Amino acid sequence: MKFWQKTAIISLLCVFITPVHAEYAMSLGQKPQYPADFKAFGYVNPNAPKGGSINLPMYGSFDTLNPFTLKGDKESGIAALTLDTLMVQGQDEPFAMYGLLANDIALAADARSVVFTLNPQARFHNGDAVLAKDVVSSFNTLTTDPAASPMYRFYWADVAQVVAVDDHTVRFDFKRQNAELHLILGSLPVFSHKSYPQGLAASANTPPIGSGPYRFLRTNGNRMSEFRRDSGYWAKNLPTRRGMYNFDTVRFKYYQDETAKVEGMKAAQYDVLQENIARLWARAYNNPDLQKKGLRRQEFTQHNTAGMQGFVLNTRRAPLNDLRVRQALTLSFDFETVNRQLFYGSYHRSNSYFTNSEMAAAGVPESDELVVLNPLRTRLPNSVFTQAAVEPPQTDSKLGIRPNLLKARHLLEEAGFRYQNGRLTDRQGKPLVLEFLSYSKIYERVTAKWQRDLAKIGIQLNVRVVDAAVYQRRMNQFDYDLTVVVYANSESPGNEQWDYHGCEAAKTPGSKNWAGLCDAAVNELLKHFIHFDNRRQLVAAARALDRVLRDRYLVIPNWYSQNHRLVYWDKFGKPQRVPKYFQASDWVLSTWWTA
Repeated sequence: MKFWQKTAIISLLCVFITPVHAEYAMSLGQKPQYPADFKAFGYVNPNAPKGGSINLPMYGSFDTLNPFTLKGDKESGIAALTLDTLMVQGQDEPFAMYGLLANDIALAADARSVVFTLNPQARFHNGDAVLAKDVVSSFNTLTTDPAASPMYRFYWADVAQVVAVDDHTVRFDFKRQNAELHLILGSLPVFSHKSYPQGLAASANTPPIGSGPYRFLRTNGNRMSEFRRDSGYWAKNLPTRRGMYNFDTVRFKYYQDETAKVEGMKAAQYDVLQENIARLWARAYNNPDLQKKGLRRQEFTQHNTAGMQGFVLNTRRAPLNDLRVRQALTLSFDFETVNRQLFYGSYHRSNSYFTNSEMAAAGVPESDELVVLNPLRTRLPNSVFTQAAVEPPQTDSKLGIRPNLLKARHLLEEAGFRYQNGRLTDRQGKPLVLEFLSYSKIYERVTAKWQRDLAKIGIQLNVRVVDAAVYQRRMNQFDYDLTVVVYANSESPGNEQWDYHGCEAAKTPGSKNWAGLCDAAVNELLKHFIHFDNRRQLVAAARALDRVLRDRYLVIPNWYSQNHRLVYWDKFGKPQRVPKYFQASDWVLSTWWTA
């Protein structure tokens, strides 16, 4: 995953640190699993051979090599392959960070600052040493440059300043205590201060000067990007890099539709792909001739928290700003039939912003959760306190979706709509027409039944499929009624919650507050993710937030899988075991090798 996305499986526990001296690693809630003298992570082959190449499919296209700007469709490999971070996260543990560019980390006794000591061997691809001034420049560019994506500013909002103490020592001062800030600063991507001397806007298509395991080599228009392994990579023998990034050449090949992806895989234009479409997984690759040639399918169990995937409703627009309309739309979606007929019953229903986690609210609030919620009683609906946490509606196995549609029509009537001549109209006689925005045709099959069911209660749902560039631009501008999003939450909810649900993010173009939520009570709940003393308090805060968000009906929950599904040609070596927490494509790219 990218540095600003905490892996969906992080677990944030009470802080385990020795604040009086620097540490080679830090973890939240427990000692780091690997000792100070560890040689390599346990989920890699430290003796993996180097060489060969790998071709990976990527959906859409790109029009910029600058991974940090708000504008433009980003190339996929620049940030992941050419940039090192201060520290890296161990994937066998909930949340432990080990040194990369930084040799060590020291949190102040009052938790109001953190110091990183840089490795004197670290070098950029231009030969320059990685110095504290580069760290300062990187942080300031990402958080203050007007052209930068706003997610960086939200993510590190509690940093007051960053100071180069000397050439190899950098200190971050905090505005206030923040339970996770010292560790998430470890994920800061560091690029040379020479990268953007005139600012990001003046270098809209310029890749940064990085120090990572690969160098950017070339592109072929917006259809392919290629990277070459840096044989002199400064960190290749560090324990956090040994046995990793083994391919000499990495190519990302972009495709425009799912048919092209499948045919490209069959024709060996791609080497590995993660198949997220159940229909294609079940039917597209089951060809005996291809299997004889070495095409393989394999599922890998993952323990990542699923977060929330769903159809987000943009409450900035009427009538989606009416709770009753949102409830009606939620009732109208027939997941059970879609899962059975289109997905071969392979998915589970998402039911929470922390699906498949102890963070998910359940039943009525009790004990610790009430401690969080009680101060907001006058600002929250009584249902939050007296009723069980909202669960997605289910389709009746005998009667189908009809009972839910009748409930939906009643809610719409309460909201002032009238059913006349087969159409639902408001008090001014305007029909209720909504647009579902998508970047892929794959959702046309999913929404087809939903369109028919909505038509039964008079709602017209139009599906608009646009190319990736137009889609991203409209998302940045919040120009949609509803679309598919993923709240990539983890067991370590923290600063990213402000970007998802905070009032400032709701009015900031390019933020991840897709629903347009701005609620004073929610903003108060978000403060609990900055200050807490132990895991128990954090779990209570997450359940309280989850309960309140679900009561708002901002998202129509979709589905999730408990396995990663990979299709690949049998020419690679793999480590003996997978890490406990991982993302499939990143795992392949960082730990596989050419056999």
